[in-house]
Amino acid sequence: MSPERARAAGAGRRAAPAPRQAPEPRRALGFVHDGLRVLLLFSVAAAVYLFFPPARVSESAALERGMVSPADVVAEFAFQVPKDPVVLRREQEEAARSVPPVYDYRPAAADSVLAGINAFFAAVAMPAPGAADPSAGVQGALRGSRVGATPGSVELLLDPERRARLQEATAGAVRALLPLGVASTALEREGISAVRVRGAVGGERIVPVDSIVTPDQFRRLASARLPAELGPDAAELQRLLLIRYFQPSLAFNERETEAARARAREAVEPVAANVLRGEKIVGAREQVGEREEARLRAYHDALAERGLDERGEDTVPRALGAILFNASVLGILGLLLRFSRRPLYDDLRSLFLLGVLVTTVAGTAALATWAALPQELIPVTFAVLVVATLWGGRLGLSVALILALLLGGQTPFLGVSVPFTAAVTGAAAAFSVRAAQRRSQTWLFVVIIALAYALCAVSLGLLRSRPAPEILHDVAWGVASAVLSSVVAIGFLPLLESFARVTTDAMLLELSDTNRPLLRRLQRDANGTFHHTINVANLVEAACHAIGANALLGRVGAYYHDIGKVAKPQYFIENQPRGRNPHDKLKPAMSAAIVRSHVMEGLRLADEARLPPAVKAFIREHHGTQKISFFYDRARQADPDGAVNPQDFTYLGPRPRTRETAVLMLADSVESAAHVLPDPSPERLREMVERIVTAKIASGQLDDSPLTLRDVQVVKEQLARVLAGMYHHRIDYPAAPPAAATEDAAAPPAEPAPTRA
Repeated sequence: MSPERARAAGAGRRAAPAPRQAPEPRRALGFVHDGLRVLLLFSVAAAVYLFFPPARVSESAALERGMVSPADVVAEFAFQVPKDPVVLRREQEEAARSVPPVYDYRPAAADSVLAGINAFFAAVAMPAPGAADPSAGVQGALRGSRVGATPGSVELLLDPERRARLQEATAGAVRALLPLGVASTALEREGISAVRVRGAVGGERIVPVDSIVTPDQFRRLASARLPAELGPDAAELQRLLLIRYFQPSLAFNERETEAARARAREAVEPVAANVLRGEKIVGAREQVGEREEARLRAYHDALAERGLDERGEDTVPRALGAILFNASVLGILGLLLRFSRRPLYDDLRSLFLLGVLVTTVAGTAALATWAALPQELIPVTFAVLVVATLWGGRLGLSVALILALLLGGQTPFLGVSVPFTAAVTGAAAAFSVRAAQRRSQTWLFVVIIALAYALCAVSLGLLRSRPAPEILHDVAWGVASAVLSSVVAIGFLPLLESFARVTTDAMLLELSDTNRPLLRRLQRDANGTFHHTINVANLVEAACHAIGANALLGRVGAYYHDIGKVAKPQYFIENQPRGRNPHDKLKPAMSAAIVRSHVMEGLRLADEARLPPAVKAFIREHHGTQKISFFYDRARQADPDGAVNPQDFTYLGPRPRTRETAVLMLADSVESAAHVLPDPSPERLREMVERIVTAKIASGQLDDSPLTLRDVQVVKEQLARVLAGMYHHRIDYPAAPPAAATEDAAAPPAEPAPTRA
């Protein structure tokens, strides 16, 4: 910033210094520095290769439905085309439904039913011992058999002739009908034309389903055998007896039925077509349809298997090619970081985290391929959300495109679908971080990413002429992936922030809470300093916002920049009562040491509170390497002939290195000076700001900061504007008449007098 510094830089450009031996260690250190990052690059590239070992794949692997083949694709060997899993499953279920259910014939069922019926009638015919009324015995037999008694049934059973005829008709129906085959329950007749009966006379046979008697049909046929003169009471009693003592002569054999259906499913041919050697799969300038896509997929799978088994001599070259491909793609990201994001490139922790994210995406993609899961579950959006939150949306977008290119080069994902989906949804994840600035807006992540997945599914579906159910299926998986990625990313962010030592907006919002213990201690023990930091924070936030710096970081840094004053608050003027200054009893060197110590004390408290490095930089840099001029001048006046060491009266620095800390230095100085400025009119405030900022530039305090001259001009305007608002003139209220002084103090004030021009 200073003219001397500019002239030195210009001289350096005009004449390069002669080579010396001293820089050799630095070059060696740089070689190790870059070598570690190259080693990390190839480690991640090798890990991706292990997840996707390359096979012998032809150029046609990138063809998908709807595309036009540039050349003939001819089979190099015979292979089979498997049926689509959905189609195969449907055919298997149709085959299983066509299998007749298996029933076991039970010849003893009729004897068991007859035994129960005969025992009932024997109990009815036997008079109850000691009962004077014969109907009491009949009712007792009905209750004992759990057959409901009605007046009509009791009267019928009391008549021996009618009872005998009922018993004979019921037994005859059982002997005649049960051997025909009566099932245990009603049959599901839909899709079933026959049943297989085992154990019947004459061996196992197939019986039409219409000839199988159901329990309800059995009771109706038995009722038809009753003599008409017995009346409805006899029919009702017979129905109850057949329900009570019924046993089916045909019992459903679930185990044998399922076994027969399983054999039917296995018998379905899983192969849709057999392609012979030399047969054309798709011709040149022909569009790839559903049939051609299935054949190409089967051909590539067969080719991959043969590439692993029969072409072992090519394994090493293919492995080297795959690793070089992966390293080349990831190297683009590495070069981007080296030339555009050098602090991130120099931070090995952050690079390691990026490598872990890339490896996680590749490993999950390989797992999804192995388990035949939808491609929407590849967690590209998770990685991009993490990167965009930690280091910004631009880097997140770059990572999304790199991951899309990296995945598109792996054998299972050759084509357009996966790279297109990864690029679009990853870009949506990167942009969504800018849209959602608060945790309450997390739902925006899900909505934006879900819409991107839906857009990809519809676009690819229409391009590939897929049916609507398939498109909706992909949309549903995309929405599920958006929810899962957002939830997992938000859950892991605190841990990843701590590991990478990155200060995010969410962390800054938490630190801006003035109820945090450190700020509450500042308010309690050094109230004047606390109010000073609030004013400085307002100045810094306005100036940072105007120049495009991080206003939230500036505000939080201002809150904590003077936190070290809580150790000895009485030695700082903003906390001293009028007329009492403990520095009057100290030597200037001791006073300077106490004032200067608030920086080191602030760093100690910041370490205890685990403040992030970005906030601690405000504590360390807000005074730069300035002199504590007041005590330095007093020391020289007290000992004009003595040797006063200027270093004893100078802050240790460093000078501000970021725009935010540089703005804080300026705001801190002008806010302190404004308190002692007589008649702080806007013009005088503006002159004071100009004088202080010019002095900071002249002393070289802004030389290490990235502030431009334009930024400095904007900062000065904002500081003057906000200070004018803080120190604006109050309007004069008219004095109350003497009589009004005795009135109720709670009365509203009089209308203010008009301000004077």
